Amino acid sequence: MYESYWQLDAKPFEAGCDPRYFFPGEAHQAALLKLRYAVENRRGGAVLAGASGVGKTLLVEFLKTTLDSAVTPMVHLVFPRMEPEELLAYLADELQGVEPSGGTPATHQSVRRIRDFLAKNAERGRHALVLIDEAHLIDDAARLETLRMLLNFECDGRPTITLLLVGQPGLLTALERTPQLEERLDVKCLLRPFAPAETAAYVEHRLRVAGAGKSVFADEALEIVHEFSRGVPRRINRLCDLALLIGYAEELDSISPAHLQSVQQELVTVTCE
Repeated sequence: MYESYWQLDAKPFEAGCDPRYFFPGEAHQAALLKLRYAVENRRGGAVLAGASGVGKTLLVEFLKTTLDSAVTPMVHLVFPRMEPEELLAYLADELQGVEPSGGTPATHQSVRRIRDFLAKNAERGRHALVLIDEAHLIDDAARLETLRMLLNFECDGRPTITLLLVGQPGLLTALERTPQLEERLDVKCLLRPFAPAETAAYVEHRLRVAGAGKSVFADEALEIVHEFSRGVPRRINRLCDLALLIGYAEELDSISPAHLQSVQQELVTVTCE
């Protein structure tokens, strides 16, 4: 709606996982390097933890674009609270790229399919990546043991799969209660919100990617963005998107601190209602 008014090609703060919008803040860049190291050096497992809205999913999507072509297949599981036999059957189908046959096969059948596929995959010089999103929801010892078992599949003494667990900080606590799995996870990353300068750079980055040829937010306004959002990308996006919409409706030349104060108050009012 407001794109043409601000001379943009797209909405810069739209929710989504377009890797072009990934911004390498200090913590995000460090996590990206560690995770890429873990996958490309064929480590068994890694953890990416962070509070809701700090950019875990977008970081993972960007990570996938940076990996070597030998990292294949990549399986992304977004509903981890399956029963162990369902989880194994799902992974077997996804790794092989086949449609579910109907019904849930016995555990030993799925394990054999996964083992045989990973062995052949490794013989071709490839390495599989399995991403488990919302992994903090896995609160059952049997499910965690199922994931640990996947790391037992090796070729020439090296894992044939990297397991990347992505979730909220409670995931780290849960793993501490499962030392058999925790000790197999070579890399652990904790994302934190942006610092004030990173928030400003993040906003400008997303505007540039969306085609902005000039600054839209006043410098003081960017300070207000950080104050209200506390550096959390999802909050930044929501605040800035509404600011651009209201700026368009009021035919503003740029977004000032006063306008952001008004936008924040509107967000608070909507939340309370």
